[in-house]
Amino acid sequence: MELSWKWHTFNELTTEELYAILKLRQEIFVVEQQCIYMDCDNFDKDSYHLAGWKKNGKIRELTAYLRVIYPKKTGQLPRIGRLLVHSEMRQRGIGKQLIHKALQHIQLHQPGIKVQISAQAYLIDFYKALGFQVTSDIYEEDNIPHMDMVYSPRPNNL
Repeated sequence: MELSWKWHTFNELTTEELYAILKLRQEIFVVEQQCIYMDCDNFDKDSYHLAGWKKNGKIRELTAYLRVIYPKKTGQLPRIGRLLVHSEMRQRGIGKQLIHKALQHIQLHQPGIKVQISAQAYLIDFYKALGFQVTSDIYEEDNIPHMDMVYSPRPNNL
């Protein structure tokens, strides 16, 4: 399955793209994971958005997504968040592609910087396999167990 990947700032997103992103985030994080929370958290406006689209005839369908939040304060780390893959497209390596593309983007803009993620606990092994290290105990975020993890770039590991 070949996806078309595109990075956007918030202002570069079309209304159709933004709608598709918010719709899929709600489908996965609110409905599938049965987690009632405020998805529109004011971080989207300052984030870079990576969307993976598949072609279905003449229609583009959002298949994968994440956002990268670059810190505004010195000493803070860039954060990867809202990472998702459409339920019908999981177990195909798309999540790994998403993370690799995000890490490459961050290293292009801020070479050598560490990257933080708040990982759902059941995905810890997935992130560890991609080079992230656990940096916190388990905590509840929106009634879902999470752990903070950090990726430390090393030469040739992207």
